[in-house]
Amino acid sequence: MQRSSIEWTEATWNPVTGCKEVSPGCAHCYAKTFAERFRGVPGHPYENGFDLQLRPERLDQPLRWKKPRTIFVNSMSDLFHEDVPDDYIQEVFHVMESAEQHRFQVLTKRSERLAALAPSLPWPENVWMGVSVENQRFARRVDDLRAVPARVRFLSCEPLLGSLELNLKNIHWVIAGGESGPGARAMDPNWIRGIRDQCSKADVPFFFKQWGAHDCDGLRVGKRKAGRQLDGDLYEELPLGVDRGE
Repeated sequence: MQRSSIEWTEATWNPVTGCKEVSPGCAHCYAKTFAERFRGVPGHPYENGFDLQLRPERLDQPLRWKKPRTIFVNSMSDLFHEDVPDDYIQEVFHVMESAEQHRFQVLTKRSERLAALAPSLPWPENVWMGVSVENQRFARRVDDLRAVPARVRFLSCEPLLGSLELNLKNIHWVIAGGESGPGARAMDPNWIRGIRDQCSKADVPFFFKQWGAHDCDGLRVGKRKAGRQLDGDLYEELPLGVDRGE
């Protein structure tokens, strides 16, 4: 387990590492940048850089963590990557089902495979399922997610690369934010306001993660200085019936 600085989770678990780009939101992937630094370093977990690797030795990790945690699954990959075998995905889900003391957050850009496999997977209440939606072109991922019988279905609109008109029916949570790191693209404040207002109208909890490398005026000032306030307020809402102490 690795404790996480990601604002909407507490820890990460990576039974798979490595991935490849599938849409514009992947262009400046923090996970790839991190992993590729260690390519060729003998004995390092990322000796093979960001090449996809199954990590079966990590499968039982959550079962050994007794204290309840909110855990982001595969922060360094995508569980529904086309090269991850169906039976391995099922193993990951069975571990999450058994580790009922924890809350697991799974996020994918490969929503079509998610929808295809969902009927064969267990969906205990402690597994939340989400899809990434960075611009309108990929809003179709929300339709795939809607068919998944997860207790909590959520969207991650980060890095937000354009305005979005979302159908939030049967969606329980929306996270949104700008891009940080080298090459970060600026986010128009009206894009994020639009998502906030759609969530408010649909009564869907909204979590504003960050402005990213650019502030609300489009100036590159760095993630920390740009901050997390939107029009003077922090938005850290969680799905209904969930609190940080649960």
